[in-house]
Amino acid sequence: MYFFLNYLALSDLCYISTVAPKLMIDLLTERKIVSYNNCMIQLFITHFLGDIEIFILKAMAYDHYIAICKHLHYTIITTKQSCNTIIIACCTGGFIHSASQFLLTIFLPFCGLNEIDQYFCYVYPLLKLARIDIYRIGFLVIVNSGLISLLAFVILMVSYYLILSTIRVYSAESHTKALSTCSSHIIVVVLFFVPALFIYIRPAITFPEDKVFVLFCAIIAPMFSLLIYMLRKVEMKNAVRKMWCHQLLLARK
Repeated sequence: MYFFLNYLALSDLCYISTVAPKLMIDLLTERKIVSYNNCMIQLFITHFLGDIEIFILKAMAYDHYIAICKHLHYTIITTKQSCNTIIIACCTGGFIHSASQFLLTIFLPFCGLNEIDQYFCYVYPLLKLARIDIYRIGFLVIVNSGLISLLAFVILMVSYYLILSTIRVYSAESHTKALSTCSSHIIVVVLFFVPALFIYIRPAITFPEDKVFVLFCAIIAPMFSLLIYMLRKVEMKNAVRKMWCHQLLLARK
């Protein structure tokens, strides 16, 4: 689990770093400008890192399923080589998907209006600037991003349904331990996929609420992901508990 968690944390940090610095600069400046090249680079990197996170979350669900439902075969199935292969597959899948989104956007004819009402560059606000009929391209974006996100979310929910069905026959102690293992992952999955599905599983139109969901998906959800998994570690719990006890002692004095 910690092997995949390391890569999830790395992708979260990189994902936040792609969006947050430019957002902070824009908050401090009156004119908020991004060049065409930087916009395309941001488009590619955000989709690349976001897709890697989706695939790693699926890999972690698979890891939990093997650990709980097929625990006697766990060390045979989840070898170091197989885990490395899964990470390579996650990166490859993320690159292919982000490249397809990038190619859908880079050849669009942009002219005239060059303002987007959004925190960073992603597909739908850029489609709004295109001087062509975007119905077909919008449909391809739904198939490419929306259905992939929906399929990943369904796979994750099915995997946890199988896990919950399996642990019903376990003892109370094993039941609690299995739920403790899976609870953090389920929370992170919901935090990440709910705004992502709202953004992409719909026609190529923009809503005022998009800003909230995009900000949540790009910054808040990855930050909470790191925090949730960090607080699940026993060492971190003990450190936080000691810090609180120390603060209480100081307050009493």
